Amino acid sequence: MTDRLANTTNAYIGAAKQAIGNTIGNTTLAANGAQQQSQAESAQKAADAKTHTQGVGHKVEGQVQQNVGSLTGDKSMEARGNATEIRGDLERKV
Repeated sequence: MTDRLANTTNAYIGAAKQAIGNTIGNTTLAANGAQQQSQAESAQKAADAKTHTQGVGHKVEGQVQQNVGSLTGDKSMEARGNATEIRGDLERKV
């Protein structure tokens, strides 16, 4: 979550620098702002992809736990598997 906040903050700061640079005619400031915004957006896309991949893994892990719990009669394992699968579904929707 802190990465998401940092990326969003950097994107807004970059956009502000770009706007200010354009307004006052400072092309260096505008270019630096555009670069900062672009880097922050790229970092956020990478973080989202990582979270999605982790979600797929958690979904599969949860399904396995549920199946093993069901086969062995371990209701606690089934419940953990259900929770892990739900976690994976939520992560994939980021």
